[in-house]
Amino acid sequence: MIEPSDKLRKRVLFRSHHTGMQENDLLMGAFAEQILPTMSDEDVEWFESLMMDNNDVDLYNWMMKKADPPEEWDRPVLRSLIEFAQNFRPSI
Repeated sequence: MIEPSDKLRKRVLFRSHHTGMQENDLLMGAFAEQILPTMSDEDVEWFESLMMDNNDVDLYNWMMKKADPPEEWDRPVLRSLIEFAQNFRPSI
């Protein structure tokens, strides 16, 4: 039987690869693959909220440091995502 946290992680991983914007799919999907296994359930839920409660353009602009995230979204997970996005080099 799949544990609730496993279901949550699988759902968040899927959503991170299907955000609605290709650039975000690539960045957030790669980030989720790398970090989800070590995240707390609370942080996984927060990451899901980040994706679901914000539009794709804002998320992309935050990751690319084209805009600062609002204070209410400025949390360690988002800071890690921004750092990841800044250093991300996709393999071709």
